[in-house]
Amino acid sequence: MSVALPTTAPSAHDLADCWSRLRAESPLTQCLTNIVVAPFTANVLLAAGASPAMVDNPHEAGQLAAVAGAVLVNLGTPYDDTAAGAREGVSAALSSGTPWVLDPVAVGGLTWRTGLAHELLALGSPAVIRGNASEVLALGGGSGGRGVDATDDTASQAVQDGAGTIARRHRCVVAVSGAVDHLTDGERTVRLAHGDPLMTRVTGVGCALGALVAACCAATPDPLVAAATATAALTLAADTAAQTARGPGSFAVGLLDELAALTPDQLEERVGLC
Repeated sequence: MSVALPTTAPSAHDLADCWSRLRAESPLTQCLTNIVVAPFTANVLLAAGASPAMVDNPHEAGQLAAVAGAVLVNLGTPYDDTAAGAREGVSAALSSGTPWVLDPVAVGGLTWRTGLAHELLALGSPAVIRGNASEVLALGGGSGGRGVDATDDTASQAVQDGAGTIARRHRCVVAVSGAVDHLTDGERTVRLAHGDPLMTRVTGVGCALGALVAACCAATPDPLVAAATATAALTLAADTAAQTARGPGSFAVGLLDELAALTPDQLEERVGLC
């Protein structure tokens, strides 16, 4: 049975409530993700209070997706087997009503993974597409960025318009990460300006955000609330971790600590919704 979603943008209280439910429910979050970021992604989910499951083989991916709280598909290092696992996982998630999140890493510039992203989207709509500005534009026919790095900016009107178009086309939320995060379901929009440049100097922060978005999707029926909650929580934790970090290494450790320490009340008090 479908759930009627609000027509107004999420409030800080909505985000805090989602964060509280995530902590209370510890949803099983299946991550079909890339080999570079798997341990860090699992640690981010554990710090947030979710339960990670890094199952991406085609023999088990569908079975787990059917019982998980949410599924992440990250295309950072796709192989034939993991691509098959992604197809099985997405198909099973759609059949069981499990929300799934697509992170189209480096889509646009690389032909095979770009085709795989469109193939997965053709199976059925995700709850959220999360990527950088160039990756999101690539799903609409753009050329992509420089590998995993964006060459477009969330401040660009073309990026904002493109995100809205893709959200309406796939009936999902599009969360565009950048210096200012831009999130939309095609009608409602949230912008968040938290975070620190050190986030770009630690492998896997953006990919872990995709997993956290998925976990939050298991804690609320509103995917815009889920994407905004995950983005706010991770970037607020980054703000605090950066204050005492000596560099990327200590920042990565501090980010996990601050994410674990972030309470719903703190999130509600500190988040700035643009």
